[in-house]
Amino acid sequence: MTTYDERASLTDLTATVERVRSSVEGVIEGKPEVVRLSLTVLLAEGHLLIEDVPGVGKTMLAKALARSIDCTVRRIQFTPDLLPSDITGVSIWDQQRRDFEFKPGAIFAQIVIGDEINRASPKTQSALLESMEERQVTIDGQTYELPSPFMVVATQNPVEMEGTYPLPEAQRDRFMARVSVGYPSAEAELQMLDVHGGASPLEDLQPVAHAHEIVKLVEAVRGVHVAETVRRYAVDVVAATRTHPDLRLGASPRATLHLLRAAKAAAALAGREYALPDDIQALAVAVLAHRLLPTAQAQLNRRTSEQVVQEIVQRTPVPAAPQQSGFGGLGATAYGQQPPRRL
Repeated sequence: MTTYDERASLTDLTATVERVRSSVEGVIEGKPEVVRLSLTVLLAEGHLLIEDVPGVGKTMLAKALARSIDCTVRRIQFTPDLLPSDITGVSIWDQQRRDFEFKPGAIFAQIVIGDEINRASPKTQSALLESMEERQVTIDGQTYELPSPFMVVATQNPVEMEGTYPLPEAQRDRFMARVSVGYPSAEAELQMLDVHGGASPLEDLQPVAHAHEIVKLVEAVRGVHVAETVRRYAVDVVAATRTHPDLRLGASPRATLHLLRAAKAAAALAGREYALPDDIQALAVAVLAHRLLPTAQAQLNRRTSEQVVQEIVQRTPVPAAPQQSGFGGLGATAYGQQPPRRL
């Protein structure tokens, strides 16, 4: 396998991501920040939850992202009668072999689109827990590895909509980020009528990146440096959610890990080999808000989880970049430099 240095990998990443971004934005008009967050989650090895009202392009975004990458794609339409075995697979008795044969479910794909995930029962939703966290499926005591890269892109309607079940806390915690598409601007909606009026642009969408490229870019993102002060800042932001008076459930340690991975991916997308506190701040709401549960009093006061996270980010002191002394001291490491080794 060809070895790439980190700088070359980040250069390749920028070019590849630009192709994917342009491909997706050819279908989803006027939502560059939503597309960028989706690509950030993909390169950070996370899963994406798209939540919004019907008809704003949630499934279209998931399909456009999946078709822009030459990966295996499966779609699961979540309905109240969907069974866990429909997702993970089932062992069927083979009369000729006189043995059980495993029939893989829809989860065995590199990109899995879960449409309206909160219309299935919590029992069916829980079938995704192992696959999303451990990237494997266990059926009848046998473990099956999932392909790489692996990403679940799920859409859901707000819980106020008819026929929806709230996602369990454990399920929400496995999604790296939640994004809302929102209504388009008047100009973007006019452009949508021109582009989508005759035929769906998804029909002509061709892959612009391959699975092996995505795997290589994920490895490049892993190599992005995160200074000790930035890691501590991420821990401080997440820890503040666990003691905030407006929250009865704060963010988990998994949320801290997801926030750090997303910050590394955001830094790589910006062409940097190191993460900054700005990356933590920019991603805090998307990564943390959907995991939090406000208190009853906060709900009465119409305080949302997003508002609480924004308040925490504003109140948490931002670490200053250490000054370089020129002598290579351990306490004088800038954000973008690797700390020197002790001899």
